[in-house]
Amino acid sequence: MSNLKAGAAADRSKNNSQLILDFDDNLLLSELFGAHDTNLVRIEETLGISIVSRGNKVFLSGDQTACQRAGEVLEQLYSRLKVGDRISKGDVDGALRMTVSPLKVKKNKSFVKNGKGSGGQDLNSGVRTQKRAVAPRSPTQASYIEALMRDELIVGSGPAGTGKTYLAVAVAASMLVEGKVDRIILSRPAVEAGENLGFLPGDMRDKVDPYLRPLYDALYDMMPADKVDRMLVSGEIEVAPLAFMRGRTLSNAHVIIDEAQNTTPVQMKMVLTRLGQDSHMVITGDLSQIDLPDAQPSGLAEAVCILDDICGVGIVHLSGEDVVRHPVVARILQAYEAGQKSQNASK
Repeated sequence: MSNLKAGAAADRSKNNSQLILDFDDNLLLSELFGAHDTNLVRIEETLGISIVSRGNKVFLSGDQTACQRAGEVLEQLYSRLKVGDRISKGDVDGALRMTVSPLKVKKNKSFVKNGKGSGGQDLNSGVRTQKRAVAPRSPTQASYIEALMRDELIVGSGPAGTGKTYLAVAVAASMLVEGKVDRIILSRPAVEAGENLGFLPGDMRDKVDPYLRPLYDALYDMMPADKVDRMLVSGEIEVAPLAFMRGRTLSNAHVIIDEAQNTTPVQMKMVLTRLGQDSHMVITGDLSQIDLPDAQPSGLAEAVCILDDICGVGIVHLSGEDVVRHPVVARILQAYEAGQKSQNASK
């Protein structure tokens, strides 16, 4: 690890402080700094400080709080490199958000403290799967991961790009490989086909596959492709239309219901009551993208209200601040949200 200390010769005022990081493995520093020091430049520009490297030491100069945050970011990224992870520009941006943004959780506000979950796990290092470690890129994502690891039923709502589905699949894949569950079950309402899939060509998987492509993409990110394919054949990973859930009891499984904003209240109640022994269920959706016919209420919206204070249920609301796609996507979502608020105010 590195040693973080205040520079002895530095001005101690808040506006002119210096911190020194002393790293013990020079071989990792080139990846930590990025090509042409791009990662250091990113941190400098975001926090308004100066970063200079000399040998295995890094000198941070500027506002005291900003220097401390930069030190936390570099420490976090370095610790990931030490265990063999790779870091990207997105990881740098995520680490910056983790230190700068306040924690936003609807309930159980204390389940993330100093990067640790209530069970003591290091949420900064994220979820480990066979192919990669998936780390949170915002405080709310850290809260979401904590809920995914702790609760039997988790509701994650938020706009596209906030990681609600990707993180749910990461935790499901981790639990399956570790033997905590026997299978993963993936489902979503097929509103576009009116839930009447019989007229579509192919077997059941062929019919549902186009609607579950984001879930498949995430699975192939977490596990080797040949293993995912074998598990699909063996039934360890099951794809099922929402309509086929009726009458089943889903035990020893990690169930993910995606695009749940397009469930009706009747469908949502049916799905929620399928949860069996030793199972986890994750409900994800975006309440700003409801495709149900006019005047038909969303089962997800109703569930968020009804399940708010039930023990064993975790509800996490993600926002545009948690978008981890291209920065322009976050700005587009914010613009649409502002436009929607303006329209509602004028009515």
